[in-house]
Amino acid sequence: MVNPKVYVDFHNADANGRLRLNCVGTVEDLARQGIALSEGMLLNLYSDDLDANGQPDELRVNGVVSFSEEEHCWVAAIDWSTIRHASEEQMAPADGIKHLSNDRVTDR
Repeated sequence: MVNPKVYVDFHNADANGRLRLNCVGTVEDLARQGIALSEGMLLNLYSDDLDANGQPDELRVNGVVSFSEEEHCWVAAIDWSTIRHASEEQMAPADGIKHLSNDRVTDR
């Protein structure tokens, strides 16, 4: 089963670094896909961004949903070090390892 893809605002994090799942884009994505959030649900989270050339290139990260009693809203715990651009996923080699060739990194 593929985890649902849901919009998030990476600037809308709580004091624990969890992303709040209450911005307009998030609520619209959840409603459009008929998703009811639940404890432990896995989501593919994304946000709009641009690459170095100013072209659209989503930011993406996986998250685990929980309800924050302190915030009174649903949140997603993420590993901030794993945020990546969509273009990075498309360029990743099958083995997930960057390979050196002729003094430059290549995707073998």
